[in-house]
Amino acid sequence: MEQSEEIYANVDRKSCGQDTVNRSIDKQPQAEDIEPDCLRKRPFLVAAVCLGLLCVLLAGIIGLSVYYNRAIKDSEDKRNNLSQSFSLYKINATAEREQLQTKNNNLTKERDQLQTIYNNMTEEKGRIQAKLFGIEQHCQEGWRYFDSSLYFLSTEMKTWEESRQECLERGADLVIINSREEQTFLFNFHLRAWIGLTDSVTEKTWKWVDGTSLTTGYWGTGQPGNKGQEDCVEIYYGQDDPVKTWNDDNCHKKHDWICEKVV
Repeated sequence: MEQSEEIYANVDRKSCGQDTVNRSIDKQPQAEDIEPDCLRKRPFLVAAVCLGLLCVLLAGIIGLSVYYNRAIKDSEDKRNNLSQSFSLYKINATAEREQLQTKNNNLTKERDQLQTIYNNMTEEKGRIQAKLFGIEQHCQEGWRYFDSSLYFLSTEMKTWEESRQECLERGADLVIINSREEQTFLFNFHLRAWIGLTDSVTEKTWKWVDGTSLTTGYWGTGQPGNKGQEDCVEIYYGQDDPVKTWNDDNCHKKHDWICEKVV
């Protein structure tokens, strides 16, 4: 009996390979076989392992889902950024193109304006050259130049009508005096010469040979005298004041004469 109890006592308590073990030396084995603790814990271990694997799998799925969503969001953000960048580039490119087109239009307009100015200056140069050439030619023929007009001083005396005819044959007419400067210029030639002023049509209504009425006169003292048939006017150098030298005289008298041609 004592030997049997020692055998039971020495049985490895951690071993689960035997079907029957006497768990107590002092107690008698019961009628039904007793299931070991390790066998009772096995289903719980299996369930725990499965639950753990399930949690790991679920965590992996969640992680992949998060990663996938983040990757999609990043891709959408990049696409949106690229789209915004392209739109901004397109807007900037359009604005720059419009600015360049505006500059091109302005340059074209400036070029046309400069071309017009150049053409006008070329024409003006030609006119000036022609005018200077004409002035030079006329000066060589005895004409004098002053303030855009050419003046011819006679070398022989004629009546007022004959003097005017001489001027007309030269492509001019008897001088019309329009300013103090012109009057002074002619006075300095010290001539007693017919000018293109007369009242032969209407007495005391003085008109120039181009039909315009006299507005400013440079009459000498006491003139016009209107004595007899004094219907034509001469510039008379024998006065002291250069702007008081006009004298009305008989148109049939012979004096020198002054022609004027506007250049």
